[in-house]
Amino acid sequence: MLYRLHNAGYEAYLVGGAVRDLLLGHRPKDFDIATDAKPEEVKQLFRNCRLIGRRFRLAHVFFGREIIEVATFRGGEPTESSDHQSDEGMILRDNVYGTLEEDALRRDFTVNALYYNIADFSIVDYWGGIADLEKGLLRLLGDPETRYREDPVRMLRAARFAAKLDFEIEEETAKPIYELGGLLDGVPDARLFDEILKLLMAGQAHVSFRILQKYKLLSHLFPQTAAAIEGEFAERTAQMLNQGLLNTDHRIAKEMPVTPAFLFAVMLWEPVRAQAEINRDDKGMPAILAIQRAASKVLSSQAQVIPIHKRYAIMMNEIWSLQPRFLNRRGKRPNRLFANQRFRAAYDFLLLRAQCGEIEQEVAQWWTDYQVDHPDAHKHQPNTRTRRQRRRPRNSRGKTRNP
Repeated sequence: MLYRLHNAGYEAYLVGGAVRDLLLGHRPKDFDIATDAKPEEVKQLFRNCRLIGRRFRLAHVFFGREIIEVATFRGGEPTESSDHQSDEGMILRDNVYGTLEEDALRRDFTVNALYYNIADFSIVDYWGGIADLEKGLLRLLGDPETRYREDPVRMLRAARFAAKLDFEIEEETAKPIYELGGLLDGVPDARLFDEILKLLMAGQAHVSFRILQKYKLLSHLFPQTAAAIEGEFAERTAQMLNQGLLNTDHRIAKEMPVTPAFLFAVMLWEPVRAQAEINRDDKGMPAILAIQRAASKVLSSQAQVIPIHKRYAIMMNEIWSLQPRFLNRRGKRPNRLFANQRFRAAYDFLLLRAQCGEIEQEVAQWWTDYQVDHPDAHKHQPNTRTRRQRRRPRNSRGKTRNP
């Protein structure tokens, strides 16, 4: 792609995270290209190209499941009109094109403003990104407060990159974060949720979470979780969160399957547990109903900040609702619970609760032994069909009769 753009008379550079990661000896996850070709001109060169974005007009070039993102050099600061910026300074639209140097200044961090030039196989570094890589320092380009106001998600990106690269956030870059977390409230839910997934599902969830706490960003993303960490059962809650985050990182490192639903279930469990206890004590609800009502209230409150996708919320509800059933081990009830499609996730959740002392270790051990004693576990897996399919009667020739 770089050579096709170059041979067509355009400037073309590999840019950003790929250059940074290669210089650090890491394997890049994806590749981005910066060019002076306009998006429409890129589309003319690549038939497998699609133009996307309103705020930033980008070209996506598809190679099977792989996507190479091509961005035209950004120009100077966008026009300060109501059409381009919000009252808080957030950029709403930005299709101002410019030079390579101007584009470098518009990047977020110095270590992401590095360009690999295929014309002479050099690294273009206008703002000291190489030096910051060597120091292990994450530094914003320009005035930090202004840059955060332009795009509040940069605060989350700072946390993510600091965790991913094991870098320190430079002092001037870090200072405004403590006071500007409220700007995240104005970020579209979908973009915020996507950034949270990147924070928690990239293999550094434990470190990322601590950075969010340190810079007081957690209360703007998961306020109920932030309150629980300071609440009556703070130590137990922190222990469960730490272990859940570490377990997720371990599974990702081993390339084992993970789901955000489990991690979100861990993060919101203490608010659910506390509300379920109120439902049982004050309203006399049965345990499972108490949890289901509590889950509905907690998820509704979370949705006022960042809604959790429905498919994850359903799984979270199932994990939570199965917890009381682990306490009833009489008769055939263990077999029925074992056959539930969410048994394994709920069992892993039970182990976390036992590790932090919320329930007796004996309960978790009983269910561990139960599974060892059932080598034919696959026979207990649920039928995934929601209803029994009836066969239509067949005539003597084997053809289905009309009903």
